[in-house]
Amino acid sequence: LMKVKEIMTENPIVAELPGTRSEVLKQLVSHNITGMPVVKTDDGTLAGFVTRQDIFFKPEEEQLALVMRRDYPSISPNASVKDAARILVEMDLSHLPVVEKGKLVGIITPTDLLIVVEKMNPELSVEDIVRSPCIPIYHGAPLTVALATFKTAKVYALPVLDDDAKLVGIVTDRDIFNQTIVDRSVAMSDLGISDGDENWTWEGLRNVMKLWYEVSKVDLPKLTVKDIMIKNPITVFRKTLVGDAARVMRKSDFGQLPVRDSKDNLVAMIYDVDVVSTLTK
Repeated sequence: LMKVKEIMTENPIVAELPGTRSEVLKQLVSHNITGMPVVKTDDGTLAGFVTRQDIFFKPEEEQLALVMRRDYPSISPNASVKDAARILVEMDLSHLPVVEKGKLVGIITPTDLLIVVEKMNPELSVEDIVRSPCIPIYHGAPLTVALATFKTAKVYALPVLDDDAKLVGIVTDRDIFNQTIVDRSVAMSDLGISDGDENWTWEGLRNVMKLWYEVSKVDLPKLTVKDIMIKNPITVFRKTLVGDAARVMRKSDFGQLPVRDSKDNLVAMIYDVDVVSTLTK
């Protein structure tokens, strides 16, 4: 079976200790990532992990050491991909640092493991692996309602239904996030981020990202779900083999796929971590 080092991403983007929340947010925004390992500046050893959510759960903390998660799981580059899958699935993680002799050497995500599922092609169909709830939303719903749904349902993607309850789109938390940062280059300049420019403020970014934890006060544009959804999303039939679904996810770069029945009705949603869970069987 394949080893972690064969599919991990080497030289991942990292945050360094000591550091500040502002520096971390600047990296998350400029690299368009949701989280990164934290290493000690002096010796490169793994100190923890920090995600976008961690930052917003502790809005009053400026020191990275107080925001990040310590004792974050890691894995050896020589471990099997099954072990990596088990940790990601059981601990519900979207990133797993790869560590050798205390030093960070890579990172692995559910996306990296899709190719393994594709090759193994287990004798399972999509309907056998659904683990997460599927929460549809109406295409005429305002973005504020979509945002509240993400937060209460703890899901990251919603299938969108029209007046006939037919699947017409999919909306993810990132689509909403991107609405508040309508144009990344404009946002970067609004944030005072330019190449080589250190004149960057936490205040600037907080204005852009406050929607995450202040639904009631959000200045979301008065748009509806259908204005920002991904239209005519790629779907999979409930009897589709898991290996085929893994290939579709990997090639289309989607972290989730709506599942339909023979009459084209929406029946479920599968996420990359659901597909990866087959490696733990």
